[in-house]
Amino acid sequence: MEPVNPAIEVKPDALPISVPSNKRSLFLKRLNRSKYLLILFLPCLIYYVLFKYLPMFGLIISFKDYNLFKGVWASPWIGLKYYKMFFESPDFLKLFRNTFLLGVSTVLFGFPVPVILALCLNEVKNLFFKRFVQTVSYVPHFISNVVVIGMVVMFLSPTTGIVAHFVKMLGWQPVNLLVQPQWFRPIYVLADIWQHAGWGSIIFLAALTAIDPQLYEAAAIDGATRWKQLWNVTIPGIMPAMVIMLILNIGHIIDIGFEKVYLLMNPATYDAGDIFSTFVYRMGLTLGNYSYGTAVDLFTGVISLIFIYAANFAGRKFSETSLW
Repeated sequence: MEPVNPAIEVKPDALPISVPSNKRSLFLKRLNRSKYLLILFLPCLIYYVLFKYLPMFGLIISFKDYNLFKGVWASPWIGLKYYKMFFESPDFLKLFRNTFLLGVSTVLFGFPVPVILALCLNEVKNLFFKRFVQTVSYVPHFISNVVVIGMVVMFLSPTTGIVAHFVKMLGWQPVNLLVQPQWFRPIYVLADIWQHAGWGSIIFLAALTAIDPQLYEAAAIDGATRWKQLWNVTIPGIMPAMVIMLILNIGHIIDIGFEKVYLLMNPATYDAGDIFSTFVYRMGLTLGNYSYGTAVDLFTGVISLIFIYAANFAGRKFSETSLW
């Protein structure tokens, strides 16, 4: 055998390349097979890109003395000035307390209701009644927050509200609960439960349909009553969905929505109802201090991220179910 001359140049095209020829075609086939799902996903992707990711660029003004006329790049850098200002302000502890208590109350009392509603609907055998209850419970979710709070104000009116008439029937004197700071959180939580409990039960109803009916048959053969089947078959069957939804809800403890709180709050309930989002609105849009408002809003996002990471870690550790 003659030795190979190292001086002879070997062209790359002459080298054997073992690349599967059908790899590209397989990808195109999968893409073509899922094209309708991708088209359905496209509006959701566009929404998050336009309204969630692109606005993150504006977070840079929390580190600048932003001037509307100078623009973002021409405004001078000031570092962590507004963060220090917020942490040292007397409003920080009050805002953190109000936001945390309102968020925890919403999760603590609002999370079990959709689960209980789904379990109750799952036991209903009358199909017409079941669909009627589902429809009635879903409707409030599609009502705007302005209308919901308007209905709450009408119901709790001390002169013409339904609650006032009921209190008068019992021989008591009605009071205006909307100006009582101690009643702000219960009213908000009850309104939130009424608005979203039916819609939230859809996920748990879907999880209930995934439970194998043979498990119920085996439990019945072993002599388990409906109550024992509920505790030993139904609830463990939907436990992964419950853990996932609980993690997502914990992530929103600090990041509470602005609309309902702002509409329900009044000067008499500022001490109990003023939260981070309403403070950001006052600082940023009302007073025009955009940098300060952005700094507070970024702090809220960071705390929410810590909460959801902690909840996800706990879910993975104790139930082996987590978001990632």
